[in-house]
Amino acid sequence: MPVLTRLIPSPLVVDIRRGAMDDLAGVLHDQRISTSGKLAIAISDGSGRALKERLAPLLPGADWYSVSDGTIDSAVRLANGIKGNRYDAVVGLGGGKIIDVAKYAAARVGLPLVAVATNLSHDGLCSPVATLDNDNGRGSYGVPTPIAVVIDLDVVRRAPARYIRSGIGDAVSNISCVADWELAQRINGEEVDGLAAAMARQAGEAVLRHPGDIADDEFLKVLAEGLVLTGISMAVAGDSRPASGACHEINHAFDLLHPSRAASHGEQVGLGACFAMHLRGAHVQSQQMADVFRRHGLPVLPEEIGFTADEFVEVVDFAPRTRPGRFTILEHLNLSTDQIRDAYADYAKAIRS
Repeated sequence: MPVLTRLIPSPLVVDIRRGAMDDLAGVLHDQRISTSGKLAIAISDGSGRALKERLAPLLPGADWYSVSDGTIDSAVRLANGIKGNRYDAVVGLGGGKIIDVAKYAAARVGLPLVAVATNLSHDGLCSPVATLDNDNGRGSYGVPTPIAVVIDLDVVRRAPARYIRSGIGDAVSNISCVADWELAQRINGEEVDGLAAAMARQAGEAVLRHPGDIADDEFLKVLAEGLVLTGISMAVAGDSRPASGACHEINHAFDLLHPSRAASHGEQVGLGACFAMHLRGAHVQSQQMADVFRRHGLPVLPEEIGFTADEFVEVVDFAPRTRPGRFTILEHLNLSTDQIRDAYADYAKAIRS
């Protein structure tokens, strides 16, 4: 019998440690990603300038490109600026928007992408997806997985604490997402990639069960590793399924129904995950998530991010329309508005007790 295997799309380099950003040139040279040092580096108009001042002397062969926002137009402009300049790689240096713009631009011009994250707000830093704003709202675009991921713990610690909290919510929500995927398998026969599911679930469990906090190097490293593994799990699955379930439908509904009031991605998916686990009857896990989120300063009730119970019921009712064709606990239960209201009252009572 032949020995069968598969190739897993993953970064060549994952460098998570203190001081990693200052060693960027050496890491890329040693791994033969950029032996010439000729790089196109995308940064934000704001905080990116300080990073440029710090790193430019260490990267003398690099050209720096300022990115104004996270739109498809910005990504196309960046690609057009890069095209024809014979760079070794594109570097996205910043938060999620900058990295997503750089991902798309690198894919458009056929260059590898190096993701240098300055915060840990969500799992997109290593995913095969670029999420960009467009004329119709927001779109997800398939792109290659980054060839390298560099996360400097000193840098991400200096980011606002709400970014780290958002990443916690996004990572832990994997547990609910995988439960939705397995539900779709049981009810509809949807195929589940066991490796992708295991990677996403264990990434979430590692963050959920770690006793540290956001001031702790070891906790930040576990969170960073969890977000990277989640991105790779999506590449393995060829789909966002291991990290996108009912909780993300609820997040999208918040964004669509209340665009000017929406909280962070991780806050919304974390709240959605707690509620989704309650809906599926996993009350112990729902309470465990809520306890951990409270310890880290994340919301577990809509009122904690400025929404009433009635507004949350409206969001949950609308959520399945955000991802047609995706089957989660929301589609399975197909609750009426009154039933959602009753379920939320039960959830709120359980979480407060």
